[in-house]
Amino acid sequence: MNAPESDRHVRRALRGIEDFPHRTTEIIRFGDLDANNHVNNAVFSTFFEAARVTLFRDPTRNLMPDGLIWTLAQITIDYLDEMHWPGTVEIGIGLASLGRTSAVFEQAIFFEGRCTATAKAINVLVDLKTRRPAPITDEIRSNYRRWMFAAT
Repeated sequence: MNAPESDRHVRRALRGIEDFPHRTTEIIRFGDLDANNHVNNAVFSTFFEAARVTLFRDPTRNLMPDGLIWTLAQITIDYLDEMHWPGTVEIGIGLASLGRTSAVFEQAIFFEGRCTATAKAINVLVDLKTRRPAPITDEIRSNYRRWMFAAT
């Protein structure tokens, strides 16, 4: 589960929780543990999903216009450290880039001040009627500016 020492320090140094434009908190449940008595790797994906959903689906943000929905096309997760019950996690998410019909989000989970996982999630904007990818309009792009990572 642990990344090689040299890789882990590089990935952890890239962003801290304060660098993420959107942050949320989740509670680790006893049922999230596996036979090794740490949080199961599948639960990491659930935590990442919770952060994406709290960002996209809040109607005050206007990030998912009527008739459209964001669909996860790909997620890559790097598991960096263990998490245990009881506890809470902070999940950060920020927009890395917008394409014609897709968005790339960077995410990270923090437990007890440590980054325990990072993810890159590619979501496609889909028309609910046609079930086909929909172009990201200028209005949608404008609405997402607030959630982009600050230029470094």
